[in-house]
Order: sequence, then C-alpha cells, then structure tokens
Amino acid sequence: MTLARKKLELTGSRQFVSWLAEHNISLTFSTYQAGKLFFIGLDGQRLSVFERTFSRCMGIGLDPRTQALWVANLYQIWRFENALKPGQEHQAYDCVYVPQVGFTTGDVDAHDVAIDQHGPVFVNTLFSCLARPSERYSFERFWMPPFISRLAAEDRCHLNGLAMKDGHSAYVTCVSQTDVNEGWREHRQTGGVVIDVQANQVIADGLSVPHSPRWYRDRLWVLNSGEGEFGYVDLASGRFEPVAFCPGYLRGLSFHGDFAVVGLSKPRQNRSFDGLSLQQKLAAKDVQPRCALQVINLNTGDIVHELRIEGVVEELYDVCVLPGVKRPMAIGFMKEEIRHTLSLP
Repeated sequence: MTLARKKLELTGSRQFVSWLAEHNISLTFSTYQAGKLFFIGLDGQRLSVFERTFSRCMGIGLDPRTQALWVANLYQIWRFENALKPGQEHQAYDCVYVPQVGFTTGDVDAHDVAIDQHGPVFVNTLFSCLARPSERYSFERFWMPPFISRLAAEDRCHLNGLAMKDGHSAYVTCVSQTDVNEGWREHRQTGGVVIDVQANQVIADGLSVPHSPRWYRDRLWVLNSGEGEFGYVDLASGRFEPVAFCPGYLRGLSFHGDFAVVGLSKPRQNRSFDGLSLQQKLAAKDVQPRCALQVINLNTGDIVHELRIEGVVEELYDVCVLPGVKRPMAIGFMKEEIRHTLSLP
C-alpha cells in the first residue's frame, strides 16, 4: 500500500496478510524520525495501513489488563483507550484508539514504556533512570543503574530498554556503564549491558548497543542492535545467544505465540552508527540495510514474514502486537474527529 502524499510504500511478504488473519492480530509501530504512529491490520483480504502524526513517537506499552496503549512522544506520555465495545465497528475499523490521558514530562528522551501495578513506567534516557509520570512534576524517578552517581540531564549511559516480569520492572539495557555526559558514545561497539533491576547488578555485558529487552516464555530476549542480532541472554552464564540475523539496526520487539516481531531500521549516517559491526556484516552478506518489520519463528530462528517499509520512513523505534484486533485506527489531536468521538460506560 502506498501513501502517495508521503511517498511511503509498505509491502508485505507473500504470506504476511495470511499470518495476521490466521492469528487474529494486528500491529502498531512507531517512527520518531517521521513522527508517526502506524497501525497495521486487515481490510478484507488486503493490508490496512493507518497512521497518525505523533511528534518523535517512541515507546509503546500495551496494558495487559485493559489493552490500553501508552505511547511516549517528544515531551508527553499518552494513554490511548479503545472507544468501541466488543462487536462494534466504526467505518469498518474494529478498534478506535482515543487519547484519554496525557502526562507532560518535558523532553527527557523517553524510550521504552511499560505498565506495572501502579501504572505506566518509562525509560528516562536523558536522566539515566526509570521513572513514572507525575500529576505534579515532570516525572518521579524510582530506579537508577548502580554505576550512575546522581540524577543529571546528561544521558550518561543511554539507558533505553525495559523488560517487565510478573508485572514488575525486571531488566533494562544500557549502551555502556559510563557515568559522564554522553559517555556511552565511546563504547557503542562492545560496551552494552543488561541489568537486573531487582538485584541491581549487571547480568550480561559485551553487547553492541542493546535494545528492547523482553521477558517471554521464561527467557530474556534482547536485540543486539549493533550486530543486527535477535537473541536471548543465558541467565546462568550471562552470555548472549543469537537466534537470528536481521539486515538492519534493530529496535522494537513484541511476541505472539511462537513468533517474535522485530523492527529494523536503516542506520543513520552519523557518529551514532559509525563503526558498528553491523556495517561489516551487511557488506559481507552483500545486502543493503532495510527498514521493515520481520517475523521470526522462535523454534527455528527463520524469518518467515516481512513488512518492507520504503520511502520517507527509514527508522523505527518500537513495535507492539495487538491481540484480538483485526483493523485498528486512532483519533488524532488536530482534526474535528476528537470533538465528536464519545465513549460511554
């Protein structure tokens, strides 16, 4: 499907649409580079693509209890609720997400967002901490890595990813263990770590710009982004075990059944991506980096489906599976729709 105005083309692999239909799921993904939140579903036998402008759109958290979406953007975190009741449709969409609650955090470079028993939790990358939105303040810090000496707006270690386990913040990823202003930039190749939040200690190191830790089926899955690797951390040894190589810079990870959905981005031509092993791997395999969503079979490590994204969008941040949703959309802030969309108890 092509969105001509934006010169954007999304092309599913041969069985991608059938896979969505078979599993009764849809997807949402964010791109901070283009400032868009996308919803991918089915319109009959065809792909349905719906997008909303959302400035510097980053982490997406799905509340497992209510199915609400929490989304981080440039300076706020918003909760989107489905305005439709079961069985209802609106213009052939079976899910209409409406922004119901927003918190203004300021530009703290919020990355991953998740939900625990108290509400939303987000990775506050600028201040190198985990935080909660506040009704009074920009945020309330509740955890920092053990090597960070104080709260400072310096992005010292590029804390970026958060994994939940049993409803609690369990693991995070950092690009380095540095405690100085943007010190992580010097350690992108092998300085990445995974930290156990509850134990307050590093459990895996030697990674290259790790992102998107997720606890699923008793394993801690991680994207070793600077190597283009999807895999998991062996908690007994602390080793990262690669499962699949994906031809792109990896960010965004979600699961459904025996499958992982991974986001791929084209590396930016700047110092943040320069010198990563991913570049050499792509050259050795004679392949160009892609912007895409790839579906990986957890049992075999095979990439079985792909949604290729070409045109103005070149970088993704997060992806989230929406179970039980066939064709989602969202109400934006700028048009008249938001005035006339009402949801009653």
